[in-house]
Formats: sequence, structure tokens, C-alpha cells
Amino acid sequence: MSVRVRAREAGLRFGSGTTGPRNSVADVPGVRVGHCTISRGSGALEEGKGPVRTGVTAILPHGGNMNTLPVKAAYFDLNGCGGLMGALQIGEFGLIDTPVMLTNTMSMGAVADATVRYMLRHNPQAGISEDTVIPIVSECDDSYLNDARGLHVSERHVVEAIEGASLDVKEGAVGAGTGMSCYDFKGGIGTSSRLVEAPGGTYAVGVLVLSNHGSREELLVEGVPVGAMLDTPNPKRVEQGSIVTVVATDAPVDPRQLGRLARRSCLGLALTGSCSHNGSGDIVVAFSTANAHDRTVKDKLRTDTLLADSDINSLFRATVDCTSEAIINSLFKAETTEGRDGHVVPALPIDETLAILRRHGRL
Repeated sequence: MSVRVRAREAGLRFGSGTTGPRNSVADVPGVRVGHCTISRGSGALEEGKGPVRTGVTAILPHGGNMNTLPVKAAYFDLNGCGGLMGALQIGEFGLIDTPVMLTNTMSMGAVADATVRYMLRHNPQAGISEDTVIPIVSECDDSYLNDARGLHVSERHVVEAIEGASLDVKEGAVGAGTGMSCYDFKGGIGTSSRLVEAPGGTYAVGVLVLSNHGSREELLVEGVPVGAMLDTPNPKRVEQGSIVTVVATDAPVDPRQLGRLARRSCLGLALTGSCSHNGSGDIVVAFSTANAHDRTVKDKLRTDTLLADSDINSLFRATVDCTSEAIINSLFKAETTEGRDGHVVPALPIDETLAILRRHGRL
């Protein structure tokens, strides 16, 4: 199978839930995703010149002004060997009021600065008569393939990712996922969604991952130790992390409940084989587009309608299944990539993977 396909297109299912029409985080009404991919050069590393294999990904919770209409949010770090700028604000107020930005480790500062500048241009009273801007930025380390010391991400890349956000969510080696590796195969961006029934109606749960974690022998697909059974070259990176997961929903849940969803996402990570390595930053950001906090309404008591805790099991299940499927999608869609100093990370061999799954009765 020479064409890179999504896991579900190849016959995998990841639970019995119903996917949204796109099977992506963009099935949550209002959510859009944009990428800027930076890929140029080949051969030996020349610091500051390349080769460059990196990028930026922006997740927009809605199409309005995030500063005016922040969304309810929470975060969880399964293993904290990674960065999440803005985490203290999320923890304190349960709100996100900028796009959620993903990039490489040492470009976090550049992306944060550019995101602030972008928000200031669209909010002329921010920092004057309105609150200041605290950007939400997270990262994974792409230095095995990328000239990470070259700090190649700039403001124009951030703007391109934000302004190019759409319902068409590209996967694999794109945006922030350009230089990422997953279970020693080429990883990057993956996404999935589910539609769930709960009191009040049908809600969407969507997950997007930036996968850069794990070692080959750990990889599980539908419970089968595929990684240990594949006979392909196995590059060994210096580090074995990380993964950033973004969970989105339009279900009316509060920050405390979103924290519970974020923790369940790590069960989906475990389903793909991860033990959360010592040097892995395993970080989850979760938000709900329901009951957005309208800052233009002053001195008004909020009476948001929320799902009861006893009614969110379907959201838990959806989060677990979406996370595992998104990770495998990141592997199925990513292509073999050569980066600096001849480092090559191979794509997951789809035909061989499917053959193993057939032998084990999964297809």
C-alpha cells in the first residue's frame, strides 16, 4: 500500500463508537486547525541554516475573538518532561483565551511572542483597559531531524498557522509534526472524533495529537505488539518523548470535568503501548466550546447548564478511543523523512502492519 491512508480507511476501528463526519477534532463545532510546515535543506547540519524539519500547528477553539470569548479548559501532565506555557492560568481560572499553539521545544518562546503580537493586533485594548494576553503553547523535541538550535520558527509562520486554520485537518509530518517521531517511526499530527449521546443531546469529542514518543518494541495496534514484530530499520533517537494531546468537546462540562477528560486521554496513550518514558513530556490540554465566558458581559451571575458527573462516561470512552486512534493515524499518515546529518525516520510500513493484524484476527 504505497499511498498513506488513515487507520480507519485501512479497516481498523478503535472501539465501537461513531465517528464525526470528518473523524477529526474539527467535528467539534467551531474548532479549526492550521499548520505551517518548515522543511528545507539536506545533508550535514549547519547550525542556523539547516536542514530544517519543523513547524507550527494552531488549534482554534472557535471562529470568534478568543480574548473576548475564552473557553473553559483544563490540563494534565502525565509526565512533566515538557513545556506548557499558560498552564498556571488554565489551572487557576479554567480558561483558554488564545489559540492553542504547538511547535518544537526551543521555539516555544518565539511562538508565544508571535501569538501575543497576533492577539494584540486584534485586541487594541488588551493590556490597556482589558486583560493582558497569556498564550497557550506546548512542544515536543524534533532535534533528531531538525536544526533545533537554528530557531527557524518566526512570527510569519505562527500567523500562517493561525490564519490558515480550517476544517480540513492535515495529518502526519505537517506543521509542528514535521520533525517528530513516534515509536521510532515517523509521527507527527493525528486526529480523531466521536459523537456521543448524553442528557441534552448529541455531543462531539475530538482529539488532536502531536506524537513524538515511545520506542519501537512498545508499539501496540489494536492490542497487537506490532512494533516488536516488524522487521524494518530501527533508528535509535537520543530521547524517547514526548506527546501533546488536545481534547475538544462541545459538551457542557466545567474545568474540573475537563480535567477528568484530560486524564482519561492518557489511557488512550497507554493503549498504543506507551509507558510514559522518564524523558517524555506527556501533556494534555482539554477545552469545551460550550458556555464560553463572555467578557463583554459585566456583573452578571452565570448559571451555566452542566452535565452531571454520572452522565459523562460516554465522554470518557470517546476520549480514550479518539486518543488511541489519533496516535495511530499520525503513524499511518506520516511519510519517511530524512533530516539533518542523514538521519532518517521510516514511515510505519502499512502493508506489513495490516498483515500482522490479519494474522491476529484484528481485520
